[in-house]
Amino acid sequence: MTQPAPALAVTIPPGLTGRAVTMQFEDNALLPLLLGDHDRHLSRLEQGLGVRLACRGNRVSISGDPARVEAAQAALGGLWQRLRTGQTVASGDVDAAIRMTNARTAEADPRLPLADLPAIRTRRGSVGPRSPGQSSYMEMLSRHEMVFGIGPAGTGKTYLAVAQAVAMLLAGQVERIVLSRPAVEAGERLGFLPGDMKEKVDPYLRPLYDALGDMMPGDQMARRIAVGEIEVAPLAFMRGRTLSHAFVILDEAQNTTPAQMKMFLTRMGEGTRMVITGDLTQIDLPPGTRSGLREALDTLEGVQGIGVNRFDVRDVVRHPLVARIVDAYEQRAVAERDTRGRAKRESDGAPK
Repeated sequence: MTQPAPALAVTIPPGLTGRAVTMQFEDNALLPLLLGDHDRHLSRLEQGLGVRLACRGNRVSISGDPARVEAAQAALGGLWQRLRTGQTVASGDVDAAIRMTNARTAEADPRLPLADLPAIRTRRGSVGPRSPGQSSYMEMLSRHEMVFGIGPAGTGKTYLAVAQAVAMLLAGQVERIVLSRPAVEAGERLGFLPGDMKEKVDPYLRPLYDALGDMMPGDQMARRIAVGEIEVAPLAFMRGRTLSHAFVILDEAQNTTPAQMKMFLTRMGEGTRMVITGDLTQIDLPPGTRSGLREALDTLEGVQGIGVNRFDVRDVVRHPLVARIVDAYEQRAVAERDTRGRAKRESDGAPK
């Protein structure tokens, strides 16, 4: 049975320079899940959104700046909607709600409200966006045959692509999934390891296996790998093939050479989707070697049918400290570029 949406009562006490809103939640079984242990979810929302929250009975009052109150109202409403549809609300979901509502407040973002965001549905449950960048990325994954996801670690580039691949496989929209990485370390540096090539490169491909494991039971994943419905392989194994009716993901694409990238992109066959993910700040190629991902973006961005989604530090959805680490490195890189540029200008202008 559909549960009623939370009722709203808006009050502005005399002398208050701001706004106060009371939200009433009718399902007393779900309310503790919304609040979190010892109201920790409310505390997280208070800190993240800059409002005052208080719970009495089945009512939560919100007070503060009108724009902030509206943001908190949207965040609580979105989290409540998750619970009403049988999903859970964990700390990461609360952080995602804060991230999404803050983005809308800061940018007057006209995109979908939190309760109507896109979702990827697998047998393990629904996977939804946790940042504005993820929301636009998921929309691209559903619309485009080829998508580039570019940005720092922790933004969900590969995870969401794998989720879309699994959802399309389970729905019968593709016949198989092919996951690949350029095995930069699979030359002499792995040569001392025991076993055949698969055993040597499997540890390098482990993040792809981990993402798959989150989408389907382990025995089902193993069975689909055994029959060839899911293939996880180094990029070198793609040469000479045509991939039809497949969902193909190339991860860590910043470590491809231009020739490798062109080879990969031209494997695309009938009924195939391709997703290419990478972080141009973490290129491990030998010095002087141009990244195939950078060249592909310079060449293909704007081509009809190709989507390019660029994530930034605001889309990092791992531990909050990861976002601050990424931001610190970006600031250092900018400062070093400025220093080099200033030194070059001074050198060019110096008397000979």
